[in-house]
Amino acid sequence: MNPREIDVHIEELVLHGFDPRSRWSVADALKNELRGLLENQGFPTAWLTDPAEIDAGAIASPGSTNPTSVGARIASAIYQGDRA
Repeated sequence: MNPREIDVHIEELVLHGFDPRSRWSVADALKNELRGLLENQGFPTAWLTDPAEIDAGAIASPGSTNPTSVGARIASAIYQGDRA
């Protein structure tokens, strides 16, 4: 199987309840988790059918503002998101 190269651009990520200094920790966790999902599970169907925009929806993180866990949850929502 030939590896594919993709470019994922996240135009806006709005985080409420986080110290602004945590933004890079969230971004790194998101990137790492999304990479792992793609490597282990392949491309979601929505991504293969003209994925110009994917709506990951809103994510509630009750009781957890750990940047690493939140970044991973965001990545999962993006991976499972619907094409807008």
